[in-house]
Amino acid sequence: MRISKLCQNIAPSATLKINEQAGILRAKGLDVISLGAGEPDFDTPAFIREAAVRAMDEGQTRYTPVSGTLPLRQAVCDHLLREKNLSYSPNQVIICTGAKQALMNTLAALLDPGDEVLLPAPCWVSYPEMIAMAGGKAVWVHAAAEEGFVPPIERIRAAVTDRTRAIIVNSPSNPTGAVWTREQLMAVGELAVEKDLCIISDEIYDQLVYDGAEAVSPASLSPAVYARTVVINGWSKAYAMTGWRLGYAAGPKALIAAMSAYQSHFTGNPNSIAQAAGLAALTGDQQCVRDMAAAFAARREMMLALVEKIPQIGCFVPAGAFYLLLDVRSVLGKRWGGQVIRTSEDFARILLEEAQVALVPGDAFGAPGYCRVSYAAANDRLVEAMRRIRRFLNDLFALQAMEA
Repeated sequence: MRISKLCQNIAPSATLKINEQAGILRAKGLDVISLGAGEPDFDTPAFIREAAVRAMDEGQTRYTPVSGTLPLRQAVCDHLLREKNLSYSPNQVIICTGAKQALMNTLAALLDPGDEVLLPAPCWVSYPEMIAMAGGKAVWVHAAAEEGFVPPIERIRAAVTDRTRAIIVNSPSNPTGAVWTREQLMAVGELAVEKDLCIISDEIYDQLVYDGAEAVSPASLSPAVYARTVVINGWSKAYAMTGWRLGYAAGPKALIAAMSAYQSHFTGNPNSIAQAAGLAALTGDQQCVRDMAAAFAARREMMLALVEKIPQIGCFVPAGAFYLLLDVRSVLGKRWGGQVIRTSEDFARILLEEAQVALVPGDAFGAPGYCRVSYAAANDRLVEAMRRIRRFLNDLFALQAMEA
């Protein structure tokens, strides 16, 4: 059976690949510590789960409007007004099967074949594949750690062509944890207005910021920027609801209507029970969000201290999300068991085999020489994982010294 060129050219998720490899080793009885998952390790708060049970008991198990129930869309509007001073009406909001579908809907509604989307990098592994699936072309705009992993506006401007339709901004960022400043976002907003671009603002980690950082939404900067921004968010990170598959987009009325038409044929409405749970999450006590954010902040401090004890590597200090981007460039070119560690993917594979710690190689994020660590795991497992990494690196560098 012939497979389409579209699906042949889609690169599998690097995160899922490393998780699959970790699962194979676990099946062999090995104690694998996976720091690859991009999901909170907390349970969904009880009051949200209870709302889902009530919804089932009350028979809320049928189709809903394609764009989501009116109460939930109104709750999103209320949330955005309360948290970000953004004013939307329900017909400017679409509820989707996860923030990932909200992103895909947005790209499908914006792009014609060959249209370009600017992609500040390092970035989430799914962005370039989603752009390609929508018929577009990802234009990478790279930034270094010394630049805070945020490309300067001059570099972004230089990447704009007559085919550029949009730019994706993810702040706080996966995989770097970088948080764009208000000034950086304003520069992007001014460029978007000048060049008639759409800003796709992925704000899924906006509740997880540290050291006084502020997760600013571009839509809040000015009426002109608001008019060409699509806000993407969801319940996965803030409410530990990854498995519920619930997200949303808020933006210009005409664009949201086009996305709803697309969704009506693509998936139909999102899960009715998850929508009831999402409504409870937004309208209930937000202490659960604050508690999880505090736990992640404490883990971040612990992880930064643990990295400092490993002289062979370093890391970018994140201002948001729950990732560390480890700088493993010092190991490239080293040899282990007859193998040359040429890439971060080589390093991640050998580390998994030898130390049973799963990291996500940075190559897929546009960050060669780095590996992403998720600290969404229990403290004792994080400590043990970093101990194993330190021991492996000590052995690796000792071996190089002996062979020199």
